[in-house]
Amino acid sequence: MTDRSGIICAGNWIVDLVHDVDRWPNESELTRINQQTRGIGGGAANVISALARLETGVNLYPMGAIGDDEQAAFILNECQRLGLPTPGMQTKTGIATAHTHVMSVAGQSRTFFYQGGANDALGVSDFPSGTFTDTQARIFYLGYLTLLGELDETAEDGKTNAAKVLQRAQQAGLTTCVDLVSIHHPRFQEIVASAAPFVDYFIANEIEAALANGKEPSGSQDDLIEMAQVILGMGVKRAVIIHTAETVVWLGPDELGRVHNIDQLETQEIASHLGAGDAFCAGLLYGLHEDMTPDHAIQIAAATARASLKGLTATSAIPPFSQLSVEGTMPRAIRRT
Repeated sequence: MTDRSGIICAGNWIVDLVHDVDRWPNESELTRINQQTRGIGGGAANVISALARLETGVNLYPMGAIGDDEQAAFILNECQRLGLPTPGMQTKTGIATAHTHVMSVAGQSRTFFYQGGANDALGVSDFPSGTFTDTQARIFYLGYLTLLGELDETAEDGKTNAAKVLQRAQQAGLTTCVDLVSIHHPRFQEIVASAAPFVDYFIANEIEAALANGKEPSGSQDDLIEMAQVILGMGVKRAVIIHTAETVVWLGPDELGRVHNIDQLETQEIASHLGAGDAFCAGLLYGLHEDMTPDHAIQIAAATARASLKGLTATSAIPPFSQLSVEGTMPRAIRRT
């Protein structure tokens, strides 16, 4: 693995159309849109954008599916602006680029209307054999499982198509990483279980981990550790990492795991929580790529997430790695039961 370098980020590419509205209307009522903004979102888009903003010098390779429309052009322009190559972006003719209409009321939560579009058409055929055998990349990231349409479907052999793609990457010598999205998918556990044996590092927040376990999240450290053990038992090779705003659990197949308590920002320092989980994932991927210890990788991940909270968009506030404020966390060892 030492002669490999680079990170492939594949999966969801979404254009977020954010509408700031006066209030949430009752049924059949009208409300006024005060301002509209546009940005890219989704697992692959946010993670690779965060990595690009860190300016670490690691080669980055975006992969995904877009339509042949204005939103696709916007995504490609954003990739160009971030210095990302685009040969891995597949154009799906006659299908809209995935997009989300976000209705945002000041001081209240946001409501999302999602059109899967080209994301739902991303399939195994978009990852031909040379994708992994001809690359020098070290890490293959796929996100989000459970929001990938065709890749989440189960094939005749009982594996999901995402599992097949991850298996190809793993067999070619890449380290595979996945994360999830907090969505109530009727086959959530099935999709996770199918992919798990072909995943080296499994990354999720407490809500997603609970959905993978088929239980309600409690947020307690003991519960996080128990959920990580269950997911690890599904076949994950190297580690399950579950993160909340306050805590990170890292559990591998060896006897000891790690729990970190994360330093918190003051409320007035937080501009938006949008994309904080993806920023955490980006920092973690960089730590894995650089063979950092679990404790150090978690510190980098937490620092990247903390930086993202200071911006209105998912990645706008993330500084170059040389300027990232990496504060110490308080790790403790845990023993597997």
